[in-house]
Amino acid sequence: MPATSSWAPIWWYAARPAELQKYSSGNYTSVTMEKPPNIFGRNREWDGLVSFATMPLAATQSAAALGVVSGRRRQGKSFLLQAMTEAAGGMYFAATEATEAESLRLFSEALARHTQEFIATPFQDWNEAIAHMFRSITGQPRAVIIDEFPFLSKASPALPSIIQRELGPGGSGRSSSVRLVLCGSAMSVMGGLLAGQAPLRGRASLELVVQPFQHREAAEFWGITDPRLAVLVHAVVGGTPAYRKEFTRGNAPAAIEDFDAWVIRTALNPQTPLFREARYLLAEEAAIRDPALYHSVLAAIAAGNNTNGGIANFIGRKSDQITHPLNVLEDCALITREPDMFRPARARYRIVEPLITFYEAIMRKRWAELEIHRAEQVWTSTRQTFLTQVVGPHFEALCRALALESGYELFPEQPSEVGSGTVNDPANRTQIEIDVVALAAQHSNGPRRVVSLGEAKWGEVIGQRHLERLARARDLLPPAGYDTEDTVLTLYGGAGFTDDLTAAAAADDRILLVDLDRLYS
Repeated sequence: MPATSSWAPIWWYAARPAELQKYSSGNYTSVTMEKPPNIFGRNREWDGLVSFATMPLAATQSAAALGVVSGRRRQGKSFLLQAMTEAAGGMYFAATEATEAESLRLFSEALARHTQEFIATPFQDWNEAIAHMFRSITGQPRAVIIDEFPFLSKASPALPSIIQRELGPGGSGRSSSVRLVLCGSAMSVMGGLLAGQAPLRGRASLELVVQPFQHREAAEFWGITDPRLAVLVHAVVGGTPAYRKEFTRGNAPAAIEDFDAWVIRTALNPQTPLFREARYLLAEEAAIRDPALYHSVLAAIAAGNNTNGGIANFIGRKSDQITHPLNVLEDCALITREPDMFRPARARYRIVEPLITFYEAIMRKRWAELEIHRAEQVWTSTRQTFLTQVVGPHFEALCRALALESGYELFPEQPSEVGSGTVNDPANRTQIEIDVVALAAQHSNGPRRVVSLGEAKWGEVIGQRHLERLARARDLLPPAGYDTEDTVLTLYGGAGFTDDLTAAAAADDRILLVDLDRLYS
């Protein structure tokens, strides 16, 4: 029997300790499976899926268990789930856009292949299909993956309620060993499965969101060792795995000198899938019914108009008229709302997917020229826009991610929250924008400690005046109720630092310089 058989029972793999091992903690026995070598990274995701798929019956309130896996498209969810299903001897079913009748027929065929059971009468509806699935799989825990679940729930809105009923008291799941995983890329749909008064609220034992690779992992995945090149590439394609090979034909920039040519032959090339990807990301979201409005909102954010009022002015609408599109884009995980760290009532919006920022800032306004293969001319005239509107803000976001992920290596204590903020300077009648604000956890007594205040500059050498701005902000915060006694002033430089600033940092441990090498170390 081959190790990759899709119908092999899980006990067969348990007999192979090199691939699957058990360990105990109290009354709970967990199982580990070796991740296939062709899966890059995703260790936490793999371990979480394996732990859920092999969770013993005694660990669940009912015998069956439910897991929900979501994430934006092209992140490798299906690839990961198929690999886990093969390793665990489970069942994988990928739904398609089809009528309820056809989907039921396809599901019954997949279930019959998995259980090796002849299903004489086709299922009349999902009530029969889900009940039969739970009843037909008993004994050892077995994973059943339903991928692209939003396709099924769109054609059959009652399906989540049916699953909830079968998992509940008196349902067929009470005597089943199924570890059911619902997976999908429509974030607005998947996010709603477990939210509020949704039928499956409180039923899931696993809720896993597969995120893009972080910047350092993305650089390794692309095989890029030059940190400057890594930032530039990440500002275009982010950490989405599929863009590495499938969408660029495996074409990666050879060196920093090759970056411009790489953009021209990939992102700006009408013959590559990457060229139209940003448009498709928006079109694939069912909740987006007026693409023109949503593109305008995204264009406003990409141009730096990232407040509610700024976006409204940019697109010629009133502020209350863009509340709904902003909420929809948030639900689709295409933008995120980031509150001001010092003024939580105010917030800024940021596009989550770098490729959309690149499209809105560079490609959308010159689309007609790009379609007739004038990428070189377009890139020559928009490269400075790319550096200021795309790379600059993206570099700030990377610095905030570094402060949150590796704050324990940079600062005296690990921050609990990281974002940007605004400090009022009444004496000078101005406001000081802080690119990277790191705050300690809030305690009931005493002011909140500011771990670090940071300035991030991509294309400008950072000098003493930047340090003085941060020092001024630090001095203004204690009267506002913040503890800045041990605050580290951090300068994140993409173009380096002046000699006098380097000397000041060497003499004062409350001044920290973070260059590109440290960003990627």
